[in-house]
Amino acid sequence: MRYELYYWPEIQGRGEFVRLALEEAGTDYVDVARRRGGENKMFAVMQSARLRQLPFAPPFLKAGNLMIGQTTNILMFLGRRHGLVPSSEAGLLWTHQLELTIADFLVEIHDTHHPIGSGLYYEDQKKESKLRAQDFLKNRVPKFLNYFETVLARNKSGFLASGRLATPDLSMFQIVEGLRFAFPRAMRRFERKCPKLVALHDRVARRPRIAAYLNSERRIPFNQMGIFRHYRELDG
Repeated sequence: MRYELYYWPEIQGRGEFVRLALEEAGTDYVDVARRRGGENKMFAVMQSARLRQLPFAPPFLKAGNLMIGQTTNILMFLGRRHGLVPSSEAGLLWTHQLELTIADFLVEIHDTHHPIGSGLYYEDQKKESKLRAQDFLKNRVPKFLNYFETVLARNKSGFLASGRLATPDLSMFQIVEGLRFAFPRAMRRFERKCPKLVALHDRVARRPRIAAYLNSERRIPFNQMGIFRHYRELDG
């Protein structure tokens, strides 16, 4: 099956978590909106009067007759199909729980630069962003990173969900990468307290398919339009 991934063509964003899973699976996919006319095709799907499985927003994935929205939902689907989640019901639910926690973390990362509303420019909410980022770095980042560090310590396999790589491992790789871009100064401090997460990040980066992807043109560079944005004044 050739998957069709629909996401914004200029940013990594939430679509990147899906791209990493597709790349690790080594499956055939098209990043639709990055092709000529693809963004118009993405909007056409979102505005379709015939589609019963209507997605709310990108990312969404077309898999045969299925149209699957929401990042965690897509990852659960791909994980089951490509061996990136445990096979047991308990293992699947645990993996999904980890992905939902990562999704919560991602919202809080985004809200450091858009605490009032996504419809406003960063420049319209700089004062509020500084306050939000201060609290985020003081209270929220340590809470999330310590949680995942603890999960890794208890699992003892070097992975989060089971004895081998699963989608949350790929997702936490992206979280670490993104935080390094957005908050490089703060992350140097945080990483000293979560060596197992750093080791997981490095292990994922060395996987052959992921390494090839990271060095390819398919990997969109971090920029000031995505979820992870670097503003020096926010990097406490």
